[in-house]
Amino acid sequence: MVDYFKEVEIIQRSGDAETQEEVQLKVADEGEQEEAWLMEAGLATLFDESASDGEDSIALLSTLTRTQAAAVERRVETLKQTLRKRNKPYSVPDVREIFKPASQSKVRAHIRPRISAVSSCVNEDMQVCNGAGPDAPRGGADAETDINLEVSFSEQALTYKEGLKVTQPQNEDFRVSQDKTGQTRVGDLSAEDMKKVRRLVLIEMSALFDTCGIEVKAHKALKVKVRESGLFGVSLSTLLEQDQRRIPGTKVPLILQHLMSHIEEQGLDTEGVLRIPGAATRVKAVCHELEHKFYEGVFPWQSLKQHDAASLLKLFIRELPYPLLTVEYFSAFISVLKLPTKKQQLQALNLLVLLLPEPNRDTLKALLEFFQRVTDHKDRNKMTLNNVAVVMAPNIFMCKGFRSKISEQQEFAMATGTANIVRLLVRYQNLLWTIPKFVLNQVRKHNMENQRKMHRDRAVKKLLKKMAYDRERASDKQEKNTEAEGGFIRVQAPQFSKVSMAVQLTEDLKASDVLTHFLSQERSPSVKREDLCLYEMGGNIKERCLDEETYITALLELNPSAEWVIKSVQH
Repeated sequence: MVDYFKEVEIIQRSGDAETQEEVQLKVADEGEQEEAWLMEAGLATLFDESASDGEDSIALLSTLTRTQAAAVERRVETLKQTLRKRNKPYSVPDVREIFKPASQSKVRAHIRPRISAVSSCVNEDMQVCNGAGPDAPRGGADAETDINLEVSFSEQALTYKEGLKVTQPQNEDFRVSQDKTGQTRVGDLSAEDMKKVRRLVLIEMSALFDTCGIEVKAHKALKVKVRESGLFGVSLSTLLEQDQRRIPGTKVPLILQHLMSHIEEQGLDTEGVLRIPGAATRVKAVCHELEHKFYEGVFPWQSLKQHDAASLLKLFIRELPYPLLTVEYFSAFISVLKLPTKKQQLQALNLLVLLLPEPNRDTLKALLEFFQRVTDHKDRNKMTLNNVAVVMAPNIFMCKGFRSKISEQQEFAMATGTANIVRLLVRYQNLLWTIPKFVLNQVRKHNMENQRKMHRDRAVKKLLKKMAYDRERASDKQEKNTEAEGGFIRVQAPQFSKVSMAVQLTEDLKASDVLTHFLSQERSPSVKREDLCLYEMGGNIKERCLDEETYITALLELNPSAEWVIKSVQH
């Protein structure tokens, strides 16, 4: 850990720690954390009858697993006890009332899962079964190193805790279990369904830590004076607003992109890249020059030394007014290593990455991909995965508010722990940006519950209009179903000259085959394969860009009402 403490010394000598007033992070008061959690999970109606999303909350509650339900119960009961202690009026229902069967409960939540251990079906209506157990091998994969995305992680942790699975993997080559319905990555779903994903992931993350007996205290959001313009010490949201006015669609701050590109253009074979610091006075001067010349396009990049650029990159991360990993989830990231197995640690990181706000998640992804490219040249630059993790950990985790809280006795544990977290983030980044199938199944069930409620509400005018519209489309749907039953699917491509086509349905038909068939008939020479995606649309999902290895017949079983559309994707 020598390099870690050298990096800390460099940070302290640079003086940037004193450029802004130190802010102490505060843990939320008793009851505040539970109330904020329930609101973020979309369950505000459990303590506030005036909340407007009651029906949606009921649909969400109906999808939860045993351990997820327990996480909700725990927070509702804690909030109720806190309000009682303060002698405040409250409308928090009795926990037993919330989880009564549907026929008895006022909120009809019925979230007690009808399951036996973890071998139950998350969505009985769609016949999507979780399998024989949380670590059951799939597709011939090694059960010990296979990250099973079909069963709730907290249910797997409960099985492990109960002693049903006690073996530890002998290597760290973890991989995602294969699934014929295809993997789903961040960016593949509609904003509407991603909102549901985030709520479910929050509940699942809490359930995972609860099951393992780990208490994670959320910190209050920071209230700090933030620069409203510039490059360093500016929030990610402000930076992206500035950048998107210049280049629409920008997802990662332009200054960070330029710094990473410059370091790479200088050559990643340079020994000690990221580890050897630039000259402090020169870095400070370049920082000032960038502030004035970057957006004008007159900064002399050719004169910027590689080690200075690396120091500026690290300065950019440190000087973010709010931590890259966010104040809200900072403690959860640090607590990941308290989980008993490496597999559970990766599962927790997967959930935490999905919980990050989009600007933070996109920026983190760009950084991790850059760190991976640096380690790809380790034979020449001497920057192994461990070296990069040790050097970058203090820059990511020594955010303002934590610097003065860490005692010398805690510092070494903090150093090794945060370096290990960065190492996991870099090594398993492809896994961490995957949306687990069990979460997607819960989104599907949530959507189906909402649709059922909508169809039962005959008094709503919008529904009456929709019913009339459905009748008009009945013949079209019948034609589509007849095609599927006859061994074909109808694929729409409204953006292109080949507007519609029929594709023969076979057991081996993949999304990649559909795209290949489309390109063989599309007349426009400007259409490129890498710019296209086959989307699953409608039925129990709003919209999903399909992994090219998705088997269409398997997906049809999961979503028989889906329509198939080829669209361009934005990279």
